[in-house]
Amino acid sequence: MTRKRPLDDQESRWNALVHRDRSAEGHFFYAVKTTGVFCRPGCASRLPRRENVEFFDSCEEALGAGYRPCRRCRPGTVSPRDRLVERVIQACRRLEQADGPLPLTRLAAEAGLSPSHFHRRFREIVGITPRQYAASHRVRRFRAGLRSEATVTDAIYSAGFSSSSRAYDSVRDRLAMTPSTYRDGGNGLRIRYAIGRCSLGWLIMATTDQGVCAIEFGEAPESLPERIREHFPKAHLEDGGQETSALLQQVIAHIETPRGEIDLPLDIRGTAFQERVWNALREIPAGGTASYADIAQRIGAPDAVRAVGRACASNRLAVLIPCHRVLRRDGALGGYRWGIERKRALLLRERADSGTTPEDADEA
Repeated sequence: MTRKRPLDDQESRWNALVHRDRSAEGHFFYAVKTTGVFCRPGCASRLPRRENVEFFDSCEEALGAGYRPCRRCRPGTVSPRDRLVERVIQACRRLEQADGPLPLTRLAAEAGLSPSHFHRRFREIVGITPRQYAASHRVRRFRAGLRSEATVTDAIYSAGFSSSSRAYDSVRDRLAMTPSTYRDGGNGLRIRYAIGRCSLGWLIMATTDQGVCAIEFGEAPESLPERIREHFPKAHLEDGGQETSALLQQVIAHIETPRGEIDLPLDIRGTAFQERVWNALREIPAGGTASYADIAQRIGAPDAVRAVGRACASNRLAVLIPCHRVLRRDGALGGYRWGIERKRALLLRERADSGTTPEDADEA
């Protein structure tokens, strides 16, 4: 079945216009036959009658059809929204390049906005506050430095931390281990695993003392431990025995016959934004779905749809953090780290178990 892309059909464009969807900016323009004017989808002018509206892919098409540009939203020029996004992007680059903390007042002044307005718009577009963004980037720099710098101390200061205590306080949760252990590729870390087979193929579950750190599907059991070893090349990886196998059997039982949610202790860390996305995923009930745009709205970052998709792709805990319940805006399945057929199967099983009527697989 051939699908139209989001905002390519008349109905989705009209819905975007009715809701003044800001994310539709740049995707299309609409013209009003009774006025001879064409506008951006987010124009603040009064909503026209549906029968008087005509849609165009570009300003050139609208002009060629004899319409003139709206004086209010000025299609064909850089929109206020685009200018705001560009200012936020510039602020992100400043935060990434800074050797230390940058005051909110300075960032706002450089963007030509008041501190409160800049803070609000930054969080709306990026999904986290400027301080959280700076902290997450500093941790990423520190993580990379632990691999490349001569010592942990060198990595601390090259990442922009003012002291070792600040570095340890900031990154301990993100690394789920001490910096020195991370630097050594998990050297000294004990990771226990179990491998099993379900109707969707082979899977591995790895745990630390804090909880489950990875669940991944695969085609062959012998290749699965290497996936864990890629993240922690120097960790002590061992068969978890009956205890870990028992936990894995709970996961397999949940896959085969989903009954609500499965509650296991987790040991997974990401950026502040990723954690917000993953928490939102865990709030989607079994049998239900949400779009990437829905998740972006739920976490208060409506413009961060692509970032939501990247956070879903970064999830290493299959089933426990249910990224398979996230679909594209048009209802198509979208991507899935462990294969689209597994995603389809998981959705249909959950819908059947919850009593909802399964749609055609392509509509899931």
